[in-house]
Amino acid sequence: MIGQHDTSVSTSGAHFAFTDRWGGVSAAPYERLNLGGAVGDDPAAVRANRAAAAESLGLDPALVVWMNQVHGRDVAVVEGPWEPDESGEIPTVDAVVTTRPGLALAVLTADCVPVLLADPVAGVAAAAHAGRPGLLAGVVPAAVDAMVERGAEPSRITARTGPAVCGRCYEVPQAMRAQVAEAVPESWSETSWGTPAVDVAAGVHAQLAALGVQDRHRSEICTIESADHFSYRREGTTGRLAGYVWLGAS
Repeated sequence: MIGQHDTSVSTSGAHFAFTDRWGGVSAAPYERLNLGGAVGDDPAAVRANRAAAAESLGLDPALVVWMNQVHGRDVAVVEGPWEPDESGEIPTVDAVVTTRPGLALAVLTADCVPVLLADPVAGVAAAAHAGRPGLLAGVVPAAVDAMVERGAEPSRITARTGPAVCGRCYEVPQAMRAQVAEAVPESWSETSWGTPAVDVAAGVHAQLAALGVQDRHRSEICTIESADHFSYRREGTTGRLAGYVWLGAS
């Protein structure tokens, strides 16, 4: 079910996977493996896509934790899927942490940086949603802090960032680039056509390095440049990719 351009890797009991847009049942403009439930797609199609994606990874679809992402820095520690409130909503967070083996944490993106983290020795995993606001807010350091509080050591954490808009394509006003670069200098960039840009993934990796996370892997796929991936900046109304992290033998 997962498309051929995706990656699924295992490192000493930690598992990481990123989806592309192919293999699902959603119709245009969400074709085909849209995993986002708040973008206007048919809810039945999203449920089918989420189930098929999880099963293709050897996961129980009922044991995948999704987030109601709002470009903030709040982190939630979870030991199971959310219980929706009376309105059917789940909490608004941009990072989740777990110590439960087999519980998969999922992050949705369509240009932002999906960040997956794991310390298999401590038995702690995290997923974070890092766009430009999240980079500035420090959502990734907040996720690492929550992991450390539960026994993780930065030197043991493996970090993987998935497909996202690259610094050659993420054009922003000059003042915005200056604002982000003042907080995270490594995010300063320029488009391939010579205008101001921000490299969010570079900024995330710089934050991780400053925290002592050295085992880092960055996807080379730019969502704007890749027709195999959803991109909000390219398409507007479109689907969402997902990154998954979990601990255990599966």
